[in-house]
Amino acid sequence: MSSIQLPDYGRSTLAEILPAVASHLLTEDGACDTPSAHDVLGIPDATRYVVVMVDGLGHHLLAAQRYRAPYLGGLLDTAIALTSAVPSTTATSLTTVGTGVAPGRHGIVGYSFRALNEIVNALAWDDRLDPLTFQPQPTWLERLQAHPDIAVSTVSLAKFRNSGLTRAALRGPKFIGLPSEDDTGRRIKQIVKASGQGERSLVYAYERRLDHAGHGVGCGSEEWVRTLDEVDAWLEQLHNALDPHTCLLVTGDHGMVDVPASHQIIIEDTPALASGLDLIGGEGRLRQLYCDRPAEVAARWRRFLGERAIVRRRQEAIDEGWFGPVDDRMRNRIGDVLVALLDDWAVMTLSKPGELTLVGQHGSLTPAEMRVPLLFDRLSPDP
Repeated sequence: MSSIQLPDYGRSTLAEILPAVASHLLTEDGACDTPSAHDVLGIPDATRYVVVMVDGLGHHLLAAQRYRAPYLGGLLDTAIALTSAVPSTTATSLTTVGTGVAPGRHGIVGYSFRALNEIVNALAWDDRLDPLTFQPQPTWLERLQAHPDIAVSTVSLAKFRNSGLTRAALRGPKFIGLPSEDDTGRRIKQIVKASGQGERSLVYAYERRLDHAGHGVGCGSEEWVRTLDEVDAWLEQLHNALDPHTCLLVTGDHGMVDVPASHQIIIEDTPALASGLDLIGGEGRLRQLYCDRPAEVAARWRRFLGERAIVRRRQEAIDEGWFGPVDDRMRNRIGDVLVALLDDWAVMTLSKPGELTLVGQHGSLTPAEMRVPLLFDRLSPDP
């Protein structure tokens, strides 16, 4: 059976990034005035930070291509080792970054999960859900924005400005919208300008093209590597354009594995899997199943999948720490049965036919999906 990587919330996950940044930005005369702002990661001290989230930048993927990405690859040896939350998927990871808490508290417990007595997609969102109450935890962006001396900005595609996920996971900062992510020069200028605002500053920027290439043609493809080349180049340009005393932090929300078509198991074509299900959530690499008889469903899935998957009932997964501490109101969002696929297997559903076109996938507990780097470029010394 493949090895797995469970998150160590509070020590080495994506949830620790912004509390670490906040601890430096809120420090005056050596003391932080916000007790929950702790730097357990040991990031460089600065008064200005730029945090770039590269969707799909897994540690294993970057390590395998470090010489094709000379800038990011050159930072890998000094990177801080982090993991994604569970599931290792974008909606959960971005909310974990924004709030600084585990999924069991912020409630965005997957790519798709149960709410409103049906499956909702956290990326597409559902207008019936109020982002501010559905995800009730304050974000670190809004907490820092409340300080008059700290300028907090997000630089991302304009279409994400008022999305449900943005309002749930990353609410609070001034939003600077870009019409296209292909205009590298404009994006860099906007980030540099935002970073120079206020006495202290935090800029959050989002880069999605690597993830799109992986889903479309695979993270083992030449197209994926060319996209990594482009991402590496613009981040090096960004570093060179920033004030030399600004700390640039680059991380990823998850890694990825390529799933061959022959390793896609279709639920509806497999009676042992299809029986007894009310709702199917999650994604191919980590299914969340909702049912009246979870013990029976878990036993059938476990027998059929064998060493191809880890199958847990909800409480078992909670007890093992998949979601961190779980608030009562978030508990029923998590599947009654959770299925984490191993190696390069996936369990697909015909109810979501778009899934069947995906080559690169993520969401499970394997190190290739869970481990992400926190890369930082050393600051220039004070004159």
